[in-house]
Amino acid sequence: MKKNIAVVCGGDSSEYVVSIKSGKNIFGSIDTEKYIPWMIRMRFEEWVVLDGDEVIAHVDKGDFSFQIDGKKIKPEYAFVMIHGTPGEDGVLQGYFDLLKIPYSATGVYASALTFHKFYCDNFLRAFGVNMAKADYFQRGDEINPTELVKKYGLPMFIKPSAGGSSFGVTKVKSEDQILKATEHAYAESNDCLVEEFVEGMELAVGVCELDGKVVPFLPTEVIPSGDFFDFDSKYQVGGATEITPARLPEAKIKECQQLAAWIYKLIGCHGIVRVDFILRNDVFNFLEINTIPGMTETSFIPQQLNAMGLKLQDIVSQVIDQDLSRIHN
Repeated sequence: MKKNIAVVCGGDSSEYVVSIKSGKNIFGSIDTEKYIPWMIRMRFEEWVVLDGDEVIAHVDKGDFSFQIDGKKIKPEYAFVMIHGTPGEDGVLQGYFDLLKIPYSATGVYASALTFHKFYCDNFLRAFGVNMAKADYFQRGDEINPTELVKKYGLPMFIKPSAGGSSFGVTKVKSEDQILKATEHAYAESNDCLVEEFVEGMELAVGVCELDGKVVPFLPTEVIPSGDFFDFDSKYQVGGATEITPARLPEAKIKECQQLAAWIYKLIGCHGIVRVDFILRNDVFNFLEINTIPGMTETSFIPQQLNAMGLKLQDIVSQVIDQDLSRIHN
């Protein structure tokens, strides 16, 4: 009998629109010969089942079930495509753990760690991972713009400590922008990072555990059309030039892949993840990790799989198959 697979998208953050697009692409990649996919959209208190854009049922949050034509359906697996909260910070994973429903995403602890940039950075620093120097501030802390400029120079980055898709991120070019940039970051998170600008080649590397092995994908080189890889660069046509595989020597590509795979294992990630770097002076500097990366048709992961001669549908099926087999073994 075919198992019911919930593709969960939406969420409560500014990344809602991107999540819906990612969810639709994953929904279309579910092998219907093997599974029955259901599109479930979460937005604050409203959890609904969609057929296209039409709401066909409401989800019972008590057991993650819904009624279709008088029949109760409870998905046996959840493919989580919520970028931001509650899908990428571990909240939804805790809910599924309580209900004993397996899911595609990284677990509670690792998700909570990676979602908070300051915590994640300091965890990885302890293992010698290179990255930009940064200061951490919470809402209400006193910020001295002059001291920050002395410490980091200009330009610098100010970003929310929790969040994604570059919402709330500012590339600060003058001292008088700093306080406004922190308020912009606080609109997305209750804390922020003030970070040195690391100039170099930006790279994105997908990673996934397949057949018991952590497999890094081919890295993508990112050349933003604007100042940095902001929301428009990520999701608007022509916003950035993306080259897969990156224009690097083979040895450097392997080094980048090995570093991404090592970080994946250090953190304890699960499913499909993306690790981003800046290559400066021949050294890879960790930028961030996305435990639920974008999966739109033009996102990095589908591009990388295509360059490797792989299909998203096959990888999605493999992730679901191996997760479900672990439950039954």
